[in-house]
Amino acid sequence: MNVPLSPLVNRHVTIDEAHAYARRVLERFGTSPENARLTARALVAAEMDGIGTHGLSRLPSYSAMVAAGKIDGHATPTLRRAGPAVVAVDAGNGFSYPAIELGLPEVETVAREMGIGLMVIRRSSHFGVAGQPVEKLAERGLVGLAFANAPAAIAPWGGSKAMFGTNPIAFATPLKGRPPAVVDLSVAKVARGNLMAAAQRGDSIPEGWALDPDGNPTTDAKAGLAGTMMPMGEAKGTALAFVIEVMAAALTASTFSIDAPGFFDGKGPPAALGQVIIAIDPSRVAGDAYLDHLERLAWAIESEPGARLPGTRRLANRARAAGSAGEAAEGLVIGAALQNALREMGFEG
Repeated sequence: MNVPLSPLVNRHVTIDEAHAYARRVLERFGTSPENARLTARALVAAEMDGIGTHGLSRLPSYSAMVAAGKIDGHATPTLRRAGPAVVAVDAGNGFSYPAIELGLPEVETVAREMGIGLMVIRRSSHFGVAGQPVEKLAERGLVGLAFANAPAAIAPWGGSKAMFGTNPIAFATPLKGRPPAVVDLSVAKVARGNLMAAAQRGDSIPEGWALDPDGNPTTDAKAGLAGTMMPMGEAKGTALAFVIEVMAAALTASTFSIDAPGFFDGKGPPAALGQVIIAIDPSRVAGDAYLDHLERLAWAIESEPGARLPGTRRLANRARAAGSAGEAAEGLVIGAALQNALREMGFEG
């Protein structure tokens, strides 16, 4: 006799509980404990910052890719100094997060030695929130830039066949006496993860986000995932996508977006994508006055009514989730739709 499963509800959890939950899921489907820890940390950080499209909602797709061998959950990245200012990291067809963790300290060292450091990652997968690694560099006093490509989802302007990914680009700079300013954007009008999350919940999407496979505007998230995304800024968005594609894939001799398998299931081979992170020591060019000089610009922006520095919304979300200034932590939510998707894959927890 089959006993019906109890209905699922949203679960409010602490930050530590969210980490533990994500680690359990990843390990259940074949990720090593250390890789699960680093990946869970990145997903929870995204969730805390209000970037749910790159947060816990990625657990089903990540798990499917690991279970199918599309991502090697036990991969151990390797690093070599490829030139005086170049750090090369091989992710081993595993998650990007262990590769980033391995390479960041080395590229920081290179930047302090040379004034600038270039970190290239090959045989990688989904980059996650591009702002995370550059923010870490900025917290260490460096200026950071990141480029990553993704499976094809956007057609060149004037065309109809998807050739570019949503291709994130990120930038971060230290600020005087406060957290860094972080710019993190996708060349799509919205992140493709928004469509994935809407499809997971069974929700529609606003018109103007995506086109269906026939090239027609759609509000159906699944049809949008099967079709193409709309670029930000029309032709300018696809021009920027080309720049990022060159920086991330051509420069690293990695898979172009047009050849990359999707990130949402276990079908196909490893993505073997490329990612590039650049670290710059501002003191080498602007001297010790860099932060004071930049503060004038920051002050001018913040003095404009309604204006804010890039990244401040994330900081506010992060503070609410973790608690600050005597305020209780709000924690995070593990949604019923996410739990149901994982239950259907065989995970109970």
